[in-house]
Amino acid sequence: MNASPRVWITRTQPRADITAHHVRDLGWEPVVAPLLEVRSITGAMSAAPSPADLTAVALTSPNTIKAIGSDLLAYKHLPVFAVGDTTAEAARSVGLSDVRSAKGDIHALARLIARDIAHGTVFAPGAREPAGDLPALLPDHQVIRLPVYETCDTGTKAPDNIAAILIHSPRAARLLCTHNIRTGLVVTISEAASAPLKGHFNGEIRTSPTPDEEGVLTTLGNSPSPV
Repeated sequence: MNASPRVWITRTQPRADITAHHVRDLGWEPVVAPLLEVRSITGAMSAAPSPADLTAVALTSPNTIKAIGSDLLAYKHLPVFAVGDTTAEAARSVGLSDVRSAKGDIHALARLIARDIAHGTVFAPGAREPAGDLPALLPDHQVIRLPVYETCDTGTKAPDNIAAILIHSPRAARLLCTHNIRTGLVVTISEAASAPLKGHFNGEIRTSPTPDEEGVLTTLGNSPSPV
């Protein structure tokens, strides 16, 4: 019997190991080799706005909680809007209580904020290079962005004998384009993550119908049975 087909999991830790567990359950052999790593920006919160001046907090990634976790407790009395369930769970894990999940992408996040809060000032700590433009999506609100972490190229090399690749961000997709991989299967978490691959990758690109882990895994599907 041959070994199960190998899937390259490119996302950052610690989520990469969680994805690997689910991929193994689908019958694939996961290969964890992140293209990016998350680094907190030292002293970032020294420039954070006063909680008294804010209406809400917006979180676009669990990496924000990883970077500044306990610092967010200063905003515990405010509603916290999370882009998806994973980010919402991370926010609750550090003691935030009024956490509302948009269950989608940054566009869904903006819609949820606009629905629940007609106007006001929203604090959005996040990545140095954000995947989307939240201030542009909330023209009736003042959005205060603050970089609290950055994602950096790990310099990892592409693993051998890979049947499929999972991509969880546009930044990872752009890095994948620098590797000499042109065929096979790539499963991406969103259209934004698929876009950089078009014109650079000749294999099959499948885009998750929902921008979350469940959608990625469903799109990957069960592995072909070993023979």
